[in-house]
Amino acid sequence: MKLTVRGRLTLVYGGLFLAAGVVMLGFTYVLVKQQLPVKALITGGSMAGQPPPDAAKPDVIFQRVVEDTRDDALSALITQGGIALLVVGAAAIALGWLIAGRMLQPLHRITDAARRIAESPAADRGLHERIALAGPDDEIKQLADTFDLMLTRLDRSFDGQRRFIANASHELRTPLTLNRTLLEVALHQEQASPEVRQLGTTLLAINDRHGRLIDGLLLLARSERELTERAYVDLADIASHVSGTDIQVELSEATTVGDPVLLERLVQNLVENGVRHNVPGGWVRVATYAKDGRATLEVSNTGPVVPRYEVPGLFEPFRRLGTDRLAGPGVGLGLSIVRAVARAHDGDVHAVPRDEGGLVVTVTLPAAY
Repeated sequence: MKLTVRGRLTLVYGGLFLAAGVVMLGFTYVLVKQQLPVKALITGGSMAGQPPPDAAKPDVIFQRVVEDTRDDALSALITQGGIALLVVGAAAIALGWLIAGRMLQPLHRITDAARRIAESPAADRGLHERIALAGPDDEIKQLADTFDLMLTRLDRSFDGQRRFIANASHELRTPLTLNRTLLEVALHQEQASPEVRQLGTTLLAINDRHGRLIDGLLLLARSERELTERAYVDLADIASHVSGTDIQVELSEATTVGDPVLLERLVQNLVENGVRHNVPGGWVRVATYAKDGRATLEVSNTGPVVPRYEVPGLFEPFRRLGTDRLAGPGVGLGLSIVRAVARAHDGDVHAVPRDEGGLVVTVTLPAAY
């Protein structure tokens, strides 16, 4: 069994106390033994007119009494001293356990704060929390203050990143809208040549792709923030609304509490991802159900074979199977947004490759009661 720090400190305190007690008892035994008499001398005289008694026999008896008394005293010292040492040692161990627990309370506060931040659904969800440990300026308080300083800097960094994404996305929307307007005007002119129309159509497609990229970045930044709107949402209703007629559905009630817009985008991204990365003649299946206190959404398809080691990278922004950057019609943020929305709702998402090809993506969210 692995001992905790509190247990190890208690053993150290108790061991040192018992060792010191044994040494002290040994010194006391030696000192008392040196002070007690070893032999007794008896001198006596004779009564008037009577012969002197036999002094040898009384001397032997008295000597034996002295030795027995000395042995009893030393034995009582060892026995009673050992019992007293065990009793006081047990009390010292119990007291050491309490003191060790008291001394380790600040470390428990630091550990609890770190665990709450680590278990938060979003990467920056709990960075606003501080330990704010009060007390003397010792090593533990310095550790807590350093931890608070680290949280402050991380919070500022994440906040700056969110503001940068939001501001950059908003700023980029203006020139894209202007470009789209100019291209549409140029395409609708009668004197435009076929080459110009072809170029304009291509530029409009590129412009639309950039627009979807900006919308995805904005949604991703929004998904990683604290939810401001919560309502009862049935994933079955959303899946029924999003799924087309060519998609297989197995929908049962799966209610949760969250942002309806974000949850709809989550379902839509999974369905679109299943359709986009399918094979000709394949199928896409959407299922919703409630199980073990969780509202579950499951989207599967018959796509290309996906190695298991590639699955974690599919949830990274701008990544797709087999490439580092996306070079297709999508923008590479679909599964990243799905993961961000799921974690913002205290849920999780994971994908499992099918042996025949394709993926089974499962999203689990807390069920509404």
